[in-house]
Amino acid sequence: MALSAIDIALWDALGKRAGLPLHRLWGHCRARIPAYGSGCYRGSGGDGMIRKARYYVEQGFKAIKMQVAHVHDLATDLDNVRRMREAVGPDIDIMIDVNQGWTADTAILMGRKFEQYDIYWLEEPVVADDFTGYFRVADKLDMRVVGGETHFTRYDLRPFLENPKLGILQPDPMRGGLTELRKIATLADTWGMTLAPHLFPELVVQVMASIPNGSWIEHMGFMDDLFVEMPVIANGVITAPERPGHGLAFKTEVLRDHRV
Repeated sequence: MALSAIDIALWDALGKRAGLPLHRLWGHCRARIPAYGSGCYRGSGGDGMIRKARYYVEQGFKAIKMQVAHVHDLATDLDNVRRMREAVGPDIDIMIDVNQGWTADTAILMGRKFEQYDIYWLEEPVVADDFTGYFRVADKLDMRVVGGETHFTRYDLRPFLENPKLGILQPDPMRGGLTELRKIATLADTWGMTLAPHLFPELVVQVMASIPNGSWIEHMGFMDDLFVEMPVIANGVITAPERPGHGLAFKTEVLRDHRV
């Protein structure tokens, strides 16, 4: 993670020296990328997750992500998914995040029950290192099975790349930096896979605007107050900024409060 921070800083310096945003430096592909509203936390219960989802829908997002496992029993998880579909209607995509909370058998059982609610993907259904479990779940379900946020660099993700049963990978820019994110994107594209990186929309938008196989950007909003200017998100779409480098600058008070 420390190397990732240095990698990101060096790319920012290079972009500023060139006078280009990183997505122009790397080769611009598109300016606008779809984003989904994340952070419908299991701890807030069914009602709380629905309130958060409706907040995103009111802002124009076309997809939201909710959580299951860990806190509730299986019957409650199923009921929460049913209620979420009823609340947001048929035109909003619903992603479900298990956060590594189930065995492969449970994920298959629950995934089959979730399918009736037209779920867009099932995320991290098993522990990160259980690649065999991932592949079992992907083989048994009709819905997308996704993961990759807790894996470090393309080497951790190699089993997914060698067995491309997950149509979407979710690498984290803090587990390899922007350099690794770009390498993962190229390898994934070779196997017909797309990227929906984990968090940090203000950073990953640079990569996503420069690759042909970016699918979604995750928006949660919990770091929006750190920066002077954030990329614009409107109607569920994030626009890559044209400021040089990664385009971010910490607010003065943030730097002051965290001075070492």
